[in-house]
Amino acid sequence: MQKRLLLDGKLLQITISRLCQHLIENHDDFANTVILGLQPRGIYLAERIKKTLEAELKKTIDLGYLDTTFHRDDFRRREDPLKPNQTKVPFIIEGKNVIVVDDVLYTGRSVRAALDAMTTFGRPAKVELLVLIDRMYSRDIPVEANYIGKKVNTLESQKVKVELKEQGSEKDNIWLINIPE
Repeated sequence: MQKRLLLDGKLLQITISRLCQHLIENHDDFANTVILGLQPRGIYLAERIKKTLEAELKKTIDLGYLDTTFHRDDFRRREDPLKPNQTKVPFIIEGKNVIVVDDVLYTGRSVRAALDAMTTFGRPAKVELLVLIDRMYSRDIPVEANYIGKKVNTLESQKVKVELKEQGSEKDNIWLINIPE
């Protein structure tokens, strides 16, 4: 199995800082903006984004975790049933600007499911998507991220692996892995 390092810990921190600066420029002091991290892996990036924004803005930012399991269009098509994660949205998103955060944008199906799942908590004024890695040219659904850490041209036979300390990894690394056929 061949793998290529896309981002190491230092570059990841720079990328997160850059993404946060873009968010600050586009959201008026986060007075009416909340963050939703997509379960399971998007929540770790969302937590880092929240922490960085709070340090910069010196204010509390609302963060929720959104599980899309039962809203996925492939939920009943899998051999093994998907195991749901916890949804934790302790606020109403009605009329708010919502930033949906995920680690990797691939086919767009998770984002479509997130849009459906969000309606349970109200109708947002605006929804934006922030992703760490955008796997270009791989969409099944016309979804585009507003904030992108890194764009990567990938093949179907490749996988992006995000290793974060919060997930139990020794170091922060983002890899592009060639999967043997």
